[in-house]
Amino acid sequence: MTEQVKVAVVYYSATGSVHALAKAAAEAAAQEGAEVRLVKTRELAPAEAIRSNEGWAAHHAETQDVPEASIDDLEWADVILIGSPTRFGLPAAQVKQFIDQAGPLWGQGKLVDKVGSSFTSTGTAHGGQESTILAINNTFYHWGAIIVAPGYADPIQFQAGNPYGTSHISNNGATPPGETELAAIAFQARRAVQVAARLKRGTENS
Repeated sequence: MTEQVKVAVVYYSATGSVHALAKAAAEAAAQEGAEVRLVKTRELAPAEAIRSNEGWAAHHAETQDVPEASIDDLEWADVILIGSPTRFGLPAAQVKQFIDQAGPLWGQGKLVDKVGSSFTSTGTAHGGQESTILAINNTFYHWGAIIVAPGYADPIQFQAGNPYGTSHISNNGATPPGETELAAIAFQARRAVQVAARLKRGTENS
C-alpha cells in the first residue's frame, strides 16, 4: 500500500489573495487524500507598515491562527506548494527569507525529488505573475525538485490561462480570487498530489 502523500502549502499574503489560493490548494490536496500542512511565512514588515493599510491589518489579524512555516515542513513534505504575491516581478521578501533558510536541507540532499509547484497574485494585470512563478521555480531547480506545472492539462486551464501556475489579479487587494482562480489552484494542487503519488509508488516498487 502506497504511503500517504504529504503536502506543505507555504505562502505569504498581505491582504488575503494568496491566502485564499493557498487555502483552496490545501483543501483540494486533502480531498485528494493527502496529509496537508497550511503554513505562512514569517511577517517581516514593521507593525506601523501593516497598520497603515486597512486590508493588510485586517488580514494580519484574521490569520493569527495559521501556523508559521518552518524548514521542518519542507523536509516532511513530498509536495511543496509555494505561493507569493509579486514584488517588482519577484517573490515577496517574506517568502525569499524563508527559502534562504533551506540551505542545510539542500546541502544534505533532503529536497531532491520533492514535487514543487508555485502560484501568485498581483495587484494589476501584467504585474509580474509569470516572472514571480519562474523565480520561485528557480529555487526548485537548485533543490533538484520535480516541478509540476498545471499546463493545459484540465479544461479549467483554458479559462484561467496560466500554464506556469495559478495567478490572480487582485486590483490592489480589492478583488478576491473568484471561482475560476480557485478551481485552477485546486486542479494544480490535485495534479501535484497525483504526480507525487505515482513517484512514491514507483519508488516503492523499484
